[in-house]
Parts: sequence; structure tokens; C-alpha cells
Amino acid sequence: MFKTSLFTLFLAFFLNVTYANEPVIGGPCQGCELVFVGMPKQLSTESTIGPANEKGEKMTVNGKVYQLNGMPAKGIVVYAYQTNAEGFYPKSTTKHGGLRGWALTDNKGRYSFSTVRPAAYPKRGIPQHIHLHVIEPNKGTYYIDDVTFNDDPLLTQQYKQSRPCRAGCGFSTPEKNTQGVWTVNRDIFLGKGIPDY
Repeated sequence: MFKTSLFTLFLAFFLNVTYANEPVIGGPCQGCELVFVGMPKQLSTESTIGPANEKGEKMTVNGKVYQLNGMPAKGIVVYAYQTNAEGFYPKSTTKHGGLRGWALTDNKGRYSFSTVRPAAYPKRGIPQHIHLHVIEPNKGTYYIDDVTFNDDPLLTQQYKQSRPCRAGCGFSTPEKNTQGVWTVNRDIFLGKGIPDY
């Protein structure tokens, strides 16, 4: 009840729209309610994860969100959070840490985050990643596959095969431009591989 009410109140107040009550869908979701905590009043297609002066190699995450019929999905909120360049979640008011951001897809389904490349958790053997969630109006909220990086030695074939590919697989191939900024792409397919969608 708490999650549903929070979702409805948030959308009605901050996005200035009214939606039906939205459940957390797609199975158990640790911390799904945190996607609403601290969300800015105004959302943009281009967003920043954390402060602009965050230490680390700069990275841009670009992508498009698609409906089940293959058409671009407008008005979808993509929420992201991650570790810093040392593999830790900077202290914050939530367990998701201080490197968090929200983007709202445009008419063509596009979204973008500016951030730093995250490091892997120290001594845990889990690949570098950026967590993603979707807030889908009139449907619900759910987590999707993390953005991971094909040049990360921890991203093994065995690890890839263990992933469920929620809303499409999050494996990306980072490219560094002449300014030294990494760029990756993560397209999202709403509902694909999401239980009870």
C-alpha cells in the first residue's frame, strides 16, 4: 500500500498529471520505493547522475525506450544509480547512494545520462555496472538489467549467460571520444522479460 500510494502522489504532484495506482511489478524488488525519493520536480531527457564535479572518467549513457509494438515510448522515467570511481556508493539519504539520476524520454523515446564510469565493488568479483529502473505511467515500476561493459574483465561469458535480460540485455560496448569521455548505449524494451507484465 505504501509503495502504491507514494507512486500516485508523486506523479500527481511533481509531474502534474494523474495516474491510476501503480504497483511494483516484475517480481521482488529490493529498494524499488527509493526510485521516488528525492526525484526532481522537473525532469529532462538529458540528466546527470550525481554532481558534475564527481571524480572519475566521464561517461555518457544514451538510449531509446520502446513500447512492446516497437514504437518509441514517450514520457517514461528512467532512474539510474551507481557506484563511484572507487566502487562505493557515496553516502546519501538513501541506500542507493549519492550518484543517482532521473531522465524522462522525449517524443522519440530518447534519454541520456552524464556520469562517471563506475568501478566494480572492491573484492567482490561483480562487474562494473549502472543500476536502472523504469517508471512506466499507468503500468508500474520495475528494475531492468544493469548497464554493464564488454571491456570489463569481470563481465565473463558465464556472467552474461546468468543474466535474465530484463527489458533487453544491458551489455554495452564503451567507446572513448577524443575528449576522453566514454559513451555507451542502453536501449530499453518495456515489459520484455518482466514477469507478470
